[in-house]
Amino acid sequence: MSATSLGCGFGGGLNGGIAHAAGASQPAASAEEVTVSVRRRSEPLQKVPVATSVYTASQARRDNVHDLQGIFEFIPSANFRANASSKDRAVFIRGIGTISTSPGVEPSVSTVIDGVVMARPGMATTDIVGLSQVEVMRGPQGTLFGKNASAGAVNITTNRPTADFHAYMEGGYFSGNEYRLTGGVSGTLVPSKLVANADFLVGGFDGNVTNIANNTTVNGYEHRGVRSKFLWTPDDETKVTLALDYMYQNDLVPTGVYSSTSQVAFPTNVTTPNRVLAATLNAQGITPSRNNTQVNNNVQSRSVDHTGGAAVTVDRDLGRGYRLTSISAYRRWQNIQDQDYDGLGSTPAGVTDVRDHGQLNFWQASEELRIASPRGHFFDYVAGFYYLHSVDSEVYRRNVVTGSAASPNPGRGVSNYGVTNNNYAIFAEGNLNFTKRFRAILGLRLLRDDLSYTMARNSTATASNPVLGIRPSYASNGSTSQNGYVDRIGLQYDIMPDVHAYFTYSHGYKGPAYNTFFNMQSTDAKVLKPEQNNTYEIGLKSQFWHRRVTANLAAFIEDFSNFQANFLDSVNGGTVYRMINAGSVSSKGVEADISAHVLHDVTLGGNFTYDYAVVDHFNCPAGAPASCNVNGQPLPFAPRWKFVLNADYTHALSDRYVLSVDSDYTWQSRTQFALTETPDTVQKAYGIWNMSTTLRDSKLRLQLSLVMRNAINTHYASYISYGAVGGTMDSIPRDYGRYGGFILRKDF
Repeated sequence: MSATSLGCGFGGGLNGGIAHAAGASQPAASAEEVTVSVRRRSEPLQKVPVATSVYTASQARRDNVHDLQGIFEFIPSANFRANASSKDRAVFIRGIGTISTSPGVEPSVSTVIDGVVMARPGMATTDIVGLSQVEVMRGPQGTLFGKNASAGAVNITTNRPTADFHAYMEGGYFSGNEYRLTGGVSGTLVPSKLVANADFLVGGFDGNVTNIANNTTVNGYEHRGVRSKFLWTPDDETKVTLALDYMYQNDLVPTGVYSSTSQVAFPTNVTTPNRVLAATLNAQGITPSRNNTQVNNNVQSRSVDHTGGAAVTVDRDLGRGYRLTSISAYRRWQNIQDQDYDGLGSTPAGVTDVRDHGQLNFWQASEELRIASPRGHFFDYVAGFYYLHSVDSEVYRRNVVTGSAASPNPGRGVSNYGVTNNNYAIFAEGNLNFTKRFRAILGLRLLRDDLSYTMARNSTATASNPVLGIRPSYASNGSTSQNGYVDRIGLQYDIMPDVHAYFTYSHGYKGPAYNTFFNMQSTDAKVLKPEQNNTYEIGLKSQFWHRRVTANLAAFIEDFSNFQANFLDSVNGGTVYRMINAGSVSSKGVEADISAHVLHDVTLGGNFTYDYAVVDHFNCPAGAPASCNVNGQPLPFAPRWKFVLNADYTHALSDRYVLSVDSDYTWQSRTQFALTETPDTVQKAYGIWNMSTTLRDSKLRLQLSLVMRNAINTHYASYISYGAVGGTMDSIPRDYGRYGGFILRKDF
């Protein structure tokens, strides 16, 4: 149930860099190598000199997870920032990530789906239709995966069409009235010429938070999606794939549940109770605590996404082992969000009602053309050209009512803003094969960014008439063009056929940025400098005892300069965050993975990360209301320790029936969620125990899985932030408490 990491995996899907054939119990040494495309061509995972985790569709089914937030629970080096709106979610690898609502800031971790880079992270945090596997690459991957891969890359692949007919139906039901129905079909449309497939999903969840304002259950979702591919083979040398997909998501996620009414005095970080907020919540029937699962919202918070696109991939065999690949893609993302910004219901004694409504329209068009040389020569390589054009347009409204019920004081602000980006790049990465066992790794990407923004805010707020959480009217625009580079050099030595050592140095680059957001002001109009980093990694990938045991290690040092980060700010008493060049940060640590087929039917495994990710030197912004004494403190979303332990038992009851039992335990140390290092935005260390049992019938091609998540009923927050009017608010994850259910699958 956990991920293959650095070539090692456990339970149900991948084991020790090898995969069990579906529906059969096999001897431990009978195995198939896991292949990945982390260097833009298919290679065995164990031989790739890149620290990589692999998470498969079968594992996602057992764990009842369907997006990156759920998947990252089982990958120690990765973490996820949850939020009420999809456009505010973020991905972290080795403690490094970018938190920003601005469309003018790119992520530190690149997300790629079937070869197409998602320019904004919110596009890739949706449910995944037709998942095949997820490859999480640690450290800079910009030479082949783009400029926004300075901390790593997430490569998602989905099901490919097959010539042989195959269809499946799968249904699941879990506590909380969560259901998920998926299905698909694949086969030949025109013999020897055209094959196609289609996958769909329909899912929903009532939620695990109660809104006492209207006695409804929230923090749930409604998801609908479809993905289809057509593979045309006009001749023996050419393959053309047309991919189409669409996803609708309606996430009824509240801004957060109040976990405390404390307030922090800056810069001393002294915590004192906010008695006014405590009295207000008490009058509304809310008891703030880390066990609170109630809200009193007079606005239904939601995030509605329409995401989809089309891509044409042409693979052409040029002869003599050379292959040309072209990926032309268009993608569109629309997001509508409504939020109860203050998180409070009606307060007759004193009105505080803040409502947000946002609309986002984003589209991107990209072209990637690359050539791959044959393997076995002295120099083998992948090289190419990349172009991305993206346009973002957003409207954000905030309506505020303060004062008393008898004499309310309304205010509002409406911002129209947008960003246009053009990125051009040429890239290459290859091996210098000095011998069959010893090689050098060389990679380089040269790139250019053209970035521009526009901003106009109409507001009732003025210097003499401030409005909670809204700045006065403002308008500006700007543009910048900058060049950058990314490189990778390294050495790899095959000590034995199944033991590989490597060392790499990588230079990462994340382009210039504009902090374009609802409350933008003149101090935000300047260009943020590009974020750059230098990373050193040494690793060992090994398998022995006829591949029954996989033991892998990696150690890394990552140093970042001009780190682009969100920092706490205040607007007329309302909490906001703004993007700054925060200074220099670093991430140092080790990753280890062991998987062992100790008996014919038993696999044990464990993977862990120790990550010392800290602020080295913080640049305190002028007029900052928050503490700037954060040097040496941990980075947000960077637990020092995180590990997954797993046991898998798979036994053939007969020639027809196979039984599998899986159990895993995930644990992570305390996690700070705010760069201000405030004491009340920390999640204490916690562990989650999960179990599943699967019975397969090979004759009927039927399997039934029973799943229990969070068996020991551990309560934890996936994110802690400050409320608009004080206190802290927790994001409640799906597995906040124990729940269970079943999944039934039929293959045809």
